[in-house]
Amino acid sequence: MAVLNLHHYGAPDGAPTLAVHGVTAHGERYRRLAQEAFPERRWLAVDLRGHGRSTWDGPWTVEQHVADLLETLDAEGVERVEVVGHSYGGMIGLHLLATSPERVARLALLDPAIELPGEWLPRLADELIEDAGWATPEEALAKRIEGRVPQSVADATEDVQRHLHLAPDGRWRMRFCRGAAIAGWSEMARRTVSVAHASRPVLLVVAKQEEIVRPELRASLARDLGDRLATVELDCGHMVYWDSFDETASALRAFLSSAA
Repeated sequence: MAVLNLHHYGAPDGAPTLAVHGVTAHGERYRRLAQEAFPERRWLAVDLRGHGRSTWDGPWTVEQHVADLLETLDAEGVERVEVVGHSYGGMIGLHLLATSPERVARLALLDPAIELPGEWLPRLADELIEDAGWATPEEALAKRIEGRVPQSVADATEDVQRHLHLAPDGRWRMRFCRGAAIAGWSEMARRTVSVAHASRPVLLVVAKQEEIVRPELRASLARDLGDRLATVELDCGHMVYWDSFDETASALRAFLSSAA
């Protein structure tokens, strides 16, 4: 039995689409994209191990995440799937393509976090370890929407409503295991896995206001994929499908509907 909690969206008989979220997130972040932009597709939006309502048991390695995704596809009777991965979910999607190219029809990478500089990671880990959570849901919501662009406030609000929970220490926190998040950030410092052997189209969506997509990743994908790589740059922050919903949906639609 698959260990991942799964959110189903769209048409049960539609083209299967596997949605993979980033560190500290959950599968329900894809609800709007699935229901509003692609209702004709069959969306399988997972909560990764250590996140949401999936098991929080380790290990929290890329290899384990890939094994969990394959187990989920088997349980759902899906032989071949189109994959959309955001941030760390993009890294996991790329490893899924490298490990089992026969299971992936095409892969869309939404501001993927791969080959991040190692010097970034201690600060990210320390901030999470020191995070005290929030005293009330109202305080959590205020902090989560602070500084967000107006078009992303509704999505960020829904995120809090769906993902916030009362932790055993009596503080309100987002529903993920802090150890899993720290492990995920460490994994993001890995070298880009080669997908030269996988003859599949790949879309790279880059958030121009961030520095998440590294030159090393671009060079590796270009070398491995050649004209099978399509790149779209959006003038927005890392949460591309919140900050630039229409543009992200348009890029995905053009990619997913193109000939393989």
